[in-house]
Amino acid sequence: MKYNLLEVTNKKLAKRFLDTPRVLYKNDKNYVCPLDSIIEGIFSPDRNEFFSHGAACRWILTDENDQLVGRIAAFVNRKKAYTFQQPTGGIGFFECINDQEAAFQLFDIARQWNQAQGMQAMDGPINFGENDNFWGLLVEGFMPQSFGMNYNPPYYKNLFENYGFQFYFEQISNHLDLTKPFPERFWKIADWVRRKEEYSCEHFDPNNEERYAKAFSEIYNDAWQFHENFVPMTFDAIKKALTSMKAFMIPEFIWFAFHQGEPIAFEIMIPDLNQKIRILNGKTDFWNKLQFLLAPRSEKKFTRSRIVIMGVKPKFQKSGIESALFWHMNEVMRRKPDYTEIELSWVGDFNPKMRQLHESVGATFAKRHITYRKLFDSSTEQRSSIIPVDTREKILEN
Repeated sequence: MKYNLLEVTNKKLAKRFLDTPRVLYKNDKNYVCPLDSIIEGIFSPDRNEFFSHGAACRWILTDENDQLVGRIAAFVNRKKAYTFQQPTGGIGFFECINDQEAAFQLFDIARQWNQAQGMQAMDGPINFGENDNFWGLLVEGFMPQSFGMNYNPPYYKNLFENYGFQFYFEQISNHLDLTKPFPERFWKIADWVRRKEEYSCEHFDPNNEERYAKAFSEIYNDAWQFHENFVPMTFDAIKKALTSMKAFMIPEFIWFAFHQGEPIAFEIMIPDLNQKIRILNGKTDFWNKLQFLLAPRSEKKFTRSRIVIMGVKPKFQKSGIESALFWHMNEVMRRKPDYTEIELSWVGDFNPKMRQLHESVGATFAKRHITYRKLFDSSTEQRSSIIPVDTREKILEN
């Protein structure tokens, strides 16, 4: 079949880009459509700071009857692209019918665009932004995904791999059942740490946003320094992220730990907004909002939250401070009985320490995503490196 490829260059085509998943997932009860405003924000230079050091382009694919059959976006983050062995761009927001010819046409245009940008490889599916949202291909755990997590049908895996995308790293999300008690050993460590006078924990206070933005910046840029191709987050980017979270933020879901006043760890959790916004089908016009307001309370109730990120400065990673943060978080959740589950997502296979923490709190496997890499020169191979286990020792040596 002949397919027509159209670059998104105006509002009408941008709308069709947003409509593509609504068409393809029309009969899939597991799919929750992200809000159109969020997706459009990613491709807006005024709203996405990645355009200050990168570029992006989008396409839709239609059949001979002008029916939507696929879409894709390609982008380059120049701050990160040149930190790899070969300059590496990305693709994301891929959707496609189960047709290899259609998928390859989308992959081809994304590859050509990346090559024109000077790239020699592309990762996908990823986000033109931070990796806490819209990152990785779902390959196991085909359930309704939590807010910001990619969902796709199982056949996408074959489409990617048949094109030549190779495994780069996997991402595991675990679920913590709040109706079951934490392991006793974990609570003993948490209680021991939180009683030490030199440590203190406090939740986010919107009236003191500057303090916590600075604390996040200090902890993040220290804790992530040993990650492959690490690029520090700017203070402005952190403040923008906090601003974007205000509409759904629960201050008691965001915790910071301090050692004698020095910020050393954080844990950021959000309600699983997908449990509410699925009613909207991505749209926030009058009729969808009215439908949302008229929906039964049971369809708008939060029962799950998602820990989107957790970080500890390397020199404190064997102090047990993570346990203390979980202790405080659990105290909050005890006052919110509607919540029965916390999703811990996502942890890459390059981060064995965080995977061990998930196991220690009694979390169980829920789903697996894979980030792939397509090398334009197939004679080379590369996969993500493991974060050194001895990061604390590396800090202490310096």
